[in-house]
Amino acid sequence: MHKKRSLLRKIFLWVSATLLALLLTIIGLGFWLSPGELNFDSPYHPFKTEQAKEEYLKLYDERAKKWPVISTTKMVNTSYGQTFVRISGPDRAAPLVLMHGAGGNSLQWMPNVESLSKHYRVYTVDNVYDNGRSIPVKIMADANDYVSWLNELFDALGFHDRVNMVGLSYGGWITAQYALKFPNRLDKIVLLAPVGTVVQLSPEWIVRAISVAIPLKFFSRNFVYWLAEDAVHSGKKSRALIEEHVDETFMAVRSFKPKRMVNPCVLTDEELQSIRIPTLFMVGENEKIYSPHEVLERLNRVAPQIQTKLIMNAGHDLTIVQAETVNSLITEFLNQSQGIP
Repeated sequence: MHKKRSLLRKIFLWVSATLLALLLTIIGLGFWLSPGELNFDSPYHPFKTEQAKEEYLKLYDERAKKWPVISTTKMVNTSYGQTFVRISGPDRAAPLVLMHGAGGNSLQWMPNVESLSKHYRVYTVDNVYDNGRSIPVKIMADANDYVSWLNELFDALGFHDRVNMVGLSYGGWITAQYALKFPNRLDKIVLLAPVGTVVQLSPEWIVRAISVAIPLKFFSRNFVYWLAEDAVHSGKKSRALIEEHVDETFMAVRSFKPKRMVNPCVLTDEELQSIRIPTLFMVGENEKIYSPHEVLERLNRVAPQIQTKLIMNAGHDLTIVQAETVNSLITEFLNQSQGIP
C-alpha cells in the first residue's frame, strides 16, 4: 500500500509539473505572439520605462568596460533608426562586420574581437531591432527590411565593396539574406550556426525560447544553460561569460518593450546555390537549435561551394567555448586569396 501511494504521489507530481510547464509556456507564447504596439515617440523608447532604460544601460556599459581592445563608438542614422556601432582594429584595414544573435547585442563578440581586430577593422553592430543601444523608429516587417537597413548602414559607414561579414545565429540569417541581395558589396561571409537558413529550428528550441518571455530569471537561466551547455561545463571563465549573458538576457526581458522578430526562413536549394561569394559555415557538434549533421548534409549535397566546419565540443556557444578555434578558422578563411569554387 505504501509503495502504491508513493507511486501515485510521483505520478501526481509529474503531471502537476508538466501542466505547470505547459501553462507557463502558453503564457510565454502569449507574450511572444502579442508584443503590443511600439510607441516610437516615447521619451524612453525602446524601453518600457525610464527606470528600465537606466538599469539596462548601466548593466550594458559595465559589461562594455571589459571590451578587450581599444575601440570607438558611434550612432549611425538610418531610416530604420539609430544604429550603435563599436569599432576596433587598424584604421586602414579591410572592414569586418559582426552581427550578433537574437536577444543579445554586440557585446556577444567579446571573446572574439581581440583576435579578429588584429588584421581587420571590426565593426560590431547592435541590431537596430533588438537589444542594445540602437534605437528603432519603425517595425522590421521582413527580411528585406534588414537588408535595406544594412545597406544604409554600410553607406553611412563609408563602405563601398569588399566588406567581410560574420553572423552568429539570427545575425547569420541576416548575413545570408544580405549576401543574396547584394553579393557585389561583399568579399566573404562566415555563418556561425545561423537560425533558419538551412533547416527549420527544432521544436524544443522554440518551446524553450518562448519561455524566456516569462519575466522570471529561472527561465532565462534555464534556456541559456541548456543552449550553452558546453560552455557551462568547460571552466570558470566560460561559465562567468554565460552568467553575464543570463543577467543581460533577463534584464533585457524586463527592460525592453517586446518586439515581434521576423521569422528566419529556410533558403531554397536555388537560393543556397546562388551564394557564389566565398562562404564558410560553422556549427558545433552539440548544436541544440537543429541537427548539425542534417545541416551539413544538406549544404554539402545542395551547395558544395559553401565550405563547412563541424566544431568539436561546442554547441550554440561555439564563439565562447571554442573561441580560439573559431577565431583561427575565421581569420584563416578571410586571409585566403580570393577564389570562388
